[in-house]
Amino acid sequence: MASEKPVVVYPPAADGGRRVRVDDQFLGIAYGPLDVAEFLRRAGIEDADAAYVAATGLIEWRGGGPGTWGAGQDGDSA
Repeated sequence: MASEKPVVVYPPAADGGRRVRVDDQFLGIAYGPLDVAEFLRRAGIEDADAAYVAATGLIEWRGGGPGTWGAGQDGDSA
């Protein structure tokens, strides 16, 4: 099933990085909220920062929220 939210952050890989996709476009691998914010700025959301990433309803977080970045990390801060 396709996501109803335009931004998808996938579960952490073995190195802790998370794939980021906007609509059908892969933007890159994020290693923290600031990376996600940078991808969003490049996609046209100019005011994106770490606080925006944590609070926005535009992101579907898979495998943990904005506080989950290591593959072995328990829980998230969302």
